[in-house]
Amino acid sequence: MYEEAPSGAVPGAVRWRAEGPGGVVLPDGCMDLLWTGGRLLVAGPDTGPHPAGEVPGRSFAGLRLAPGSAPALLGVPARELRDRRVELADLWPAAEVRRLTERTAAYEDPCAALEALARTRLAAAGPPDPLPAEVTARLRAGQPVSAVAAAVGLGERQLHRRSLDAFGYGPRTLGRILRLQHALALARRGLPQAEVAFAAGYADQAHLAREVRALAGTTLGAYTASAAAAGAAGANSETPQPSGSSTTA
Repeated sequence: MYEEAPSGAVPGAVRWRAEGPGGVVLPDGCMDLLWTGGRLLVAGPDTGPHPAGEVPGRSFAGLRLAPGSAPALLGVPARELRDRRVELADLWPAAEVRRLTERTAAYEDPCAALEALARTRLAAAGPPDPLPAEVTARLRAGQPVSAVAAAVGLGERQLHRRSLDAFGYGPRTLGRILRLQHALALARRGLPQAEVAFAAGYADQAHLAREVRALAGTTLGAYTASAAAAGAAGANSETPQPSGSSTTA
């Protein structure tokens, strides 16, 4: 079982819940706050598939944060959390995490507790840096890195350094991940692979196949079959599950 909904408390975030062992976690450009087994954790930005069971537990609540927004909340550059799952206590003082853990456990809905935590921390961090959102939007629209750098008034090397802190990797990797997610969404709607490749901006179907294998560790056909099986089992999400939960690949 997996369900998600836009957060009404944290701009750009998605709250989600998952039950069961799950499957492979795919990169999505996001970072997540997690609650499972009475523990608070952080799922860092992924560069490839992560196996099921990497975070032990059968019941998860999570808050998927928009690309580039988590570092302000956590006080840690995203590059330090790339491809990692860490206890929140490894990042923040133990006494504070104990207090937050007790507070989260007292909520009937742990997603609401995660939203409250994120809202408080982001408010304390001050106005958000507009750069990550603009970079994400331009890459999602298919703009090349050189054009993105020029549009935001940075050199490509400066943009790369800023992106490492904001997203965990450079803009080219983020662009590949965002394009992959677009392609997977199109494939789940039933588009033929050649049409997916064209609509998502790949050079051809072979290019699409290479990128799916490199970033998701599978083939597009296997992915769509697994997504269809998950839907038949009752999943109600139009998007793959986020980096802290699980989605079958």
